[in-house]
Amino acid sequence: MSLLDRRRLLTSGAAAAVFAASGVPGLALPKRGGLLRAGLSGGSPTDTWDGRTHRGLFMIAAAQGAVFDTLTEVAPDGSLRGELATRWQAGADARVWTLDLRRDVVFHNGKLFSAEDVIASLRLHLDPKVASPARALVAMITEMRATKLHQVRFKLARGNADFPYLLADYHLLMYPAGQIAQAMAEGIGTGLYRVECFKPGQRFIGRRVQNHYREGQAGWFDEVDFTALESLAARRTALQERRIDVADHLSDAGPENDTIQIKRVTGNQHLALSVPVQLDSATGGHLARALKHGIDRQFVLDAMFDGFGRLASDSPIGPANRYYHSALMPLQFDTDRARYHLKKAKMDQASLAIILSDKSPLFTAAAGDVFRKLASNIGLDLQHMRGVAHNKMADLSLSLCYGRVTEDWMFSAGSPAGPVGVSGACHQRRFVQLQTAARSEMDSAKRADYYAEMQLIARNDGTMIAPVFVDFSHAVHRRLASPERIGNLWPLDNARLAERWWMA
Repeated sequence: MSLLDRRRLLTSGAAAAVFAASGVPGLALPKRGGLLRAGLSGGSPTDTWDGRTHRGLFMIAAAQGAVFDTLTEVAPDGSLRGELATRWQAGADARVWTLDLRRDVVFHNGKLFSAEDVIASLRLHLDPKVASPARALVAMITEMRATKLHQVRFKLARGNADFPYLLADYHLLMYPAGQIAQAMAEGIGTGLYRVECFKPGQRFIGRRVQNHYREGQAGWFDEVDFTALESLAARRTALQERRIDVADHLSDAGPENDTIQIKRVTGNQHLALSVPVQLDSATGGHLARALKHGIDRQFVLDAMFDGFGRLASDSPIGPANRYYHSALMPLQFDTDRARYHLKKAKMDQASLAIILSDKSPLFTAAAGDVFRKLASNIGLDLQHMRGVAHNKMADLSLSLCYGRVTEDWMFSAGSPAGPVGVSGACHQRRFVQLQTAARSEMDSAKRADYYAEMQLIARNDGTMIAPVFVDFSHAVHRRLASPERIGNLWPLDNARLAERWWMA
């Protein structure tokens, strides 16, 4: 199946296609046993088992990747398969979806999994007291009903051909209804590993659940041990001292040796430079256009990421997306055009603050230095800082974003600064028209046309600059083995290394 081939989710006729999925293809199975030791970025002292708070890799890998399950799962090749759901079907307009659930699933505390757990778990994200990143996904559901003990029916506000893909989001963990507070406190899920030790922002140890419903399909380690190591130096040292076997976001592991290998995966991870929302459309549009023409993309890729990635065309839709417009070229690097647009924005003499808002391990103060050097080429003075901006005329936000599994979700979520913006009223209207049409369109060729035009608008008139896509890089000890193809939505096999890898 091609990457994210959502066409196979829907067929012609009154009902949509029914998708049944298993965990591992019928190949020689990996061997069972051993201990996985990983050093991961993204840990925080405020970490909990509440999926609504998960942002960093440490908790994504520990929660969705080990202790809990979601309804669906994105496979390494980008196709969709069931996790707690066994199949799903939709009405002709993709507004009503019916999911059949597994009948053989038990929570770690002995409670049997059923439809009531699905409904209770999803409703958590509508709580106004908690800012769940998945709230918009759940808010599109106007009705959730258990039609059988192991079947749930969803009605959506409008048709969405991608709905089963959205249920694979790592925030949408399944908890035991009536026991959710305890499950969040103790880490009670249906995943392959039971919590043995959890120190927020420091360490997670999980032990393999016996007689799990995915027996013989996933979960090859007897035990997993994740250590939160925020800095590149700390992860590199731990790897060299053999205290861990794998570390994320390492493009090198120090001196060459025969025990460590670097693996790189091309996905949707991209650099995002966001123009401030407080600027009016015309000013923000000219500033964005100036930056798009004024950035030497190859220099950024080489200086910040050692060349591991590819040039982007200011659209967040990337190589892992089904409708990625690979033929779309970036706007020409032209400092004269950049100065022209700066003058139109009345910022040719401006001093702006560039905020390094992302805590990704790939970021250092050097990121600000790179963009300050580029800005000086077009007469723009950039000062880099972390945290809240000072009283500047305008401030730019620089982030490293993983991307999203679907085009609609990515365009809706945008960067950490908000959805992808478009300058100019006519372009805004056209963008919204295309997004609305593509969301419920069941014909793959038509969707491809819609999303191609949206990416073109994002390149020409978007207020978010995405100059490069950045490869995921991680260092792995050769005592570990992984499938030939690994996931490219998140680092370390979509953060599911505990489920999918094994001892060599």
